[in-house]
Amino acid sequence: MTQDFDTRIIAPGSTIGIMGNGQLGRMAAFCAAELGYKVHVFGPGADSPTEQVCAKATVADYTDLDALRAFAEDVDVVTFEFENVPHDSVKLLSELVPVRPGWKCLHISQNRLREKTFCNEHGIGTAPFEAVRSLADLEAAVAKLGRPSVLKTTELGYDGKGQVKINADTDLAEAWDEMKGAEAILEGFISFEREISVIVARGVQGDTACFCPVENVHTNHILDVTVAPAEIADSLSKKAEDIAIKLVSAMEFVGLLAVEMFVTTDGDILVNEVAPRPHNSGHWTIDACITSQFEQFIRAVCGLPLGDPAHHSKARMKNLLGDDINDWQAILTEPNAKLHLYGKAEAKPGRKMGHVTWVLPK
Repeated sequence: MTQDFDTRIIAPGSTIGIMGNGQLGRMAAFCAAELGYKVHVFGPGADSPTEQVCAKATVADYTDLDALRAFAEDVDVVTFEFENVPHDSVKLLSELVPVRPGWKCLHISQNRLREKTFCNEHGIGTAPFEAVRSLADLEAAVAKLGRPSVLKTTELGYDGKGQVKINADTDLAEAWDEMKGAEAILEGFISFEREISVIVARGVQGDTACFCPVENVHTNHILDVTVAPAEIADSLSKKAEDIAIKLVSAMEFVGLLAVEMFVTTDGDILVNEVAPRPHNSGHWTIDACITSQFEQFIRAVCGLPLGDPAHHSKARMKNLLGDDINDWQAILTEPNAKLHLYGKAEAKPGRKMGHVTWVLPK
């Protein structure tokens, strides 16, 4: 894959444009300020977590071309904390200002079918999969991959949204109806021991730096707890890091890439999905690493030397979902707990309101 982008350094004092205005942008904006940058955030919805802490905000839809042009004129580089920005909008921005990562990288990661195909084309294993664009496709895919399997939309689904598990008694017509006509992918069942992820940064000169693999525990398809580092063999840790570096290099990526993986019961590693931005499983790095994922993100996007990703402590990170935020006082009484709240006004079931990281002896 070849894409054009310049390698200019975006010096402190410049303005970083961030597409997306959630908690990832908020934490990135803190680090940008520490390095002397201003942040202009773009996204729908006023009083967002990022808007509360940045220099300027454009509240507009991602398809508002006039707003995008004005945004591009005000910033020196554009990056993303939310990758599902329409392809045409990203392409427009890339014609006006450096965009890191480039729109071609986003095009791959926005679509599960393109993403898994890209992995396989570069010798990286995934669960078996089939494209599904009709009920007939689904029936053929299930006949090939078997049950259980998982039907997912190729785009936009996250935290368990946009997917249906295909069990022995699942009615395939009903499952296809839940896709509402969207392109889908059927993923075959794999037997895995644990879920891990690796976050890797790549700079404008092609230099890379990996955070250690971490183990992720999900509840109701939402990340619940991250344990860092993952308790896996050194050989598996190296293989996971090598996969992440291979992917980020093949994409000619500039920025931060999170790679979610399965450690299978037979000792292999398969890629589940990637995210071209800071990742929930990297929040622990704020308190337990020499360079956090958010500082590394800013460094990579601006063309600065990458920081040292080594961890000085072990850590356990837990998401605070919905009413979990009400435990904030108790959390603050724990001497090794670091509380991070996202400034969201309303606690809803399953909504990420904050996180807490327990810093542990190494």
